[in-house]
Amino acid sequence: MNSSRMSAYRTFRGLILAVVICTQAVAQPAEQMVKVIVAPDHIDWTYKPGEKVRFSISVLQYGNFLPNVWIRYTVGPEKMDPLKNDSLSLRDGKYELDGFTMGTPGFLRCIVTAIVEGKEYRGLATAGFSPLSILPTVEMPSDFTQFWDKAKAENDKIPLDARMILLPERCTGLVNVYQVNLQNYHAGARLYGILCVPKKEGKYPAILKVPGAGVRPYSGDIHLAEQGVITFQIGIHGVPVTMDRQVYDDMSAGWLNSYWTYNLDDKDSYYYKRVYLGCVRANDFLVSLPEYDGNHLGVMGGSQGGALSIITAALDPRVGCLASFYPALSDMTGYLHGRAGGWPHIFDKNNIQNRTEAKIRTAAYYDVVNFARKLKVPGIYSWGFNDEVCPPTSTYSAYNVINSPKTLFLTLETGHWSFPEQNEKSNNWLLQNLKK
Repeated sequence: MNSSRMSAYRTFRGLILAVVICTQAVAQPAEQMVKVIVAPDHIDWTYKPGEKVRFSISVLQYGNFLPNVWIRYTVGPEKMDPLKNDSLSLRDGKYELDGFTMGTPGFLRCIVTAIVEGKEYRGLATAGFSPLSILPTVEMPSDFTQFWDKAKAENDKIPLDARMILLPERCTGLVNVYQVNLQNYHAGARLYGILCVPKKEGKYPAILKVPGAGVRPYSGDIHLAEQGVITFQIGIHGVPVTMDRQVYDDMSAGWLNSYWTYNLDDKDSYYYKRVYLGCVRANDFLVSLPEYDGNHLGVMGGSQGGALSIITAALDPRVGCLASFYPALSDMTGYLHGRAGGWPHIFDKNNIQNRTEAKIRTAAYYDVVNFARKLKVPGIYSWGFNDEVCPPTSTYSAYNVINSPKTLFLTLETGHWSFPEQNEKSNNWLLQNLKK
């Protein structure tokens, strides 16, 4: 292998490793030697307001209850100060906490930490109280539709200026892979992503894959493309998505640190304006491809990507279906009403400085809830009750206002991660809807 090919190989291998690391960040947690298992006493973890929940606590090692183990526990509404905070020794490795309830729809969480040989092991469970009755706190601005119609119209005036670079080292026998960059938001500003196109001649449906929060490289979704779908996985920060991982780490620690708060006091300049418009611009590119079948376009993502999936489907009438995992940016004003708000928790007790009239007003134009209210296409949604990043109080606030056809695939014990079954189900659902 010559030096140039070896260099390309090493670069590609590094990118794949980076993607694996990113995937693991939201993948199923690794097994540990000691397991702390917490569970409500209803099999569906769901209760009516006023109904009492009993949390069972088990500490296991090698499949057996661990005797004389010391634990700490808290019980309270998610992301809020606990109703009870205590510690005790479990003589036989198990215990039950009861007598807790909520008077209104919401989520009550029990967090347990066991200390074994100086090491801490953590477990939690979250009881839902009439979650389908949770109503959002965020208000819909009177000019919400006009604001976004104007923004899209202004973006439409900017030439797409799409540029594609084939990445031979990433191509497979079935799929061509490209890095693509487009003009977005204003002249000269770019949006980058990885496009995967089936090699076999024909017309194909397309899926836009929108990213979770952070700054990272991307490899594209070759697997879905090999099943006969054009996929376009985008970044949101206007930088190439094939650079060395260290470059993104430096950006994350530097000028993109806490990007979700940039210009939060100005709805016309808030950081996410270019992001939301960029998702629609990515669709402009997808539907322009000669391989696109002209009719079937979907969008999917998790966390920030789950938010962008809902937002894109609401903004762009060309989108026919969506898949959204634990959507962020949902009912962010929950904290102003004494309950959990959505990631990035810009109004929680650690961000009191953001609780200004201007910032609260701006957030309403970007809150997923207000886009969910306008959805007209079918979607599949998935999350668990134990999510501490995108609290289920916030995700249900968005889900409950959706009037278009919706399927909710609950995996109760999951936090901010997903089981392989969730990914398989959402992929199959999208493929079935796109290929109808």
